[in-house]
Amino acid sequence: MLHEPDLFANAKPVPWNKGRLLGPKLALKPKHIWSIRIHLEMEHRVRDLALFNMAIDSKLRGCDLVALRLIDITLGNSILPRAMVVQHKTGRPVQFEITEPTRIAVRNWLDRRRRSDIPWLFPSRCRRGEHISTRQYSRLLDDWVKTIGLDPAAYGTHSLRRTKVALLYKRTGNLRACQILLGHIKLESTVRYLGVEVDDALSLSEATEV
Repeated sequence: MLHEPDLFANAKPVPWNKGRLLGPKLALKPKHIWSIRIHLEMEHRVRDLALFNMAIDSKLRGCDLVALRLIDITLGNSILPRAMVVQHKTGRPVQFEITEPTRIAVRNWLDRRRRSDIPWLFPSRCRRGEHISTRQYSRLLDDWVKTIGLDPAAYGTHSLRRTKVALLYKRTGNLRACQILLGHIKLESTVRYLGVEVDDALSLSEATEV
């Protein structure tokens, strides 16, 4: 009895990551940051500007950023110049600065929000009593980068977490400072996160006089 050939016998499985960009997401450059800020200001997207600025300043993971509460960043009616939160992933506290442009953006958002009974800095618009989701934050980021002509596949929420420390490392080479700001327990995690190469390390060593 003849059997029909199995057309799928030699077929190779399609990799789950086919067509996707893998590896660390790119950090934003200063020109990208200002382009996004200008766009959000011109579009009067008050909440998005506050969220974007806070993401850059805080260097928090998406899950910690969206879960920021008013009491985390305010004292009375004032927005703190520095704040501290406990990271969801590690259970360890991390401090961050809130620069003047971010404080202004957040104040404008709070004045627009006009809801004192909601504890979240960025409450959800569709889930009553909850904060915006990390999925929504990711969708907003895709929109922000697309508006200035960047490929959203190359950027993610970690892009905003990495942006300021990547600039700090490039300017100073201070990995320890980057580690503290990111809230990493091990310096090796910071090295991997920033993509520090051997050539970078050797260049820093060569520039150090003893």
